[in-house]
Amino acid sequence: MKTLEAKSLVLLKHHLKALRLPTVSSECEKVAAQAAADNADHLTYLLQLLELELLDREKRSAERRLKAARFPTIKTLDTFDFAARPSVNKMMVAELARCEYIDKRENVLLIGNPGTGKSHLATALAAQACARGYRVRFFRTTELVTALIEARDERSFLRFKAQLAKLDLLVLDELGYVPASKVGAELLFDVISTAYERTSLIVTSNLPFEKAHRFERTCARRRLKFTGSPCQARRASRSPTFTSSLT
Repeated sequence: MKTLEAKSLVLLKHHLKALRLPTVSSECEKVAAQAAADNADHLTYLLQLLELELLDREKRSAERRLKAARFPTIKTLDTFDFAARPSVNKMMVAELARCEYIDKRENVLLIGNPGTGKSHLATALAAQACARGYRVRFFRTTELVTALIEARDERSFLRFKAQLAKLDLLVLDELGYVPASKVGAELLFDVISTAYERTSLIVTSNLPFEKAHRFERTCARRRLKFTGSPCQARRASRSPTFTSSLT
């Protein structure tokens, strides 16, 4: 009898491997023993196994999305020091963490001086999007411009832009820190224009928003302003704008 059970187990694991159910394969014996101890029926046993498979699959998918996003370092909202930046609208950040702006194809613009936490918030919000199942890619803007120029020179620009178009969220960090060439700026603006109402953007910049007016139509859906000026709120010409200052 034990020999028959052993053969059945080997065959079961073979089938589970073919069906790509690794968690069911690794947990089936342990869950079966617990189900027998609890006097659980077959459907309860099957449900418990599939729940474990689903949870593990979601975890692996989230890990793949985080890896594909290519964050320099992983940041979270829990590690952002809101106490040191009291002018940052914590309620607005919590709202953005729900990722509804991505479903609405809206954008986030974080403006302020270096060292004020813009990149931390951008990364944390983007990582939250990965956890919620969205496809994300993080770029320092200068690195993206370089990649775009290289793709153009290698005649792979359209393919590269098509890859970017498949994203749900594109993060452009440090816009304006280093001036781009005319060609680089044109290629970057082409990507941003293509993303309009298709892919959400998170952009961080040390430029005053007035100097970033070219992105008013494509990047001004929602913005947090990291400056030393008094807290204020205003409306953009085409869509609601929320501004909070950081001292």
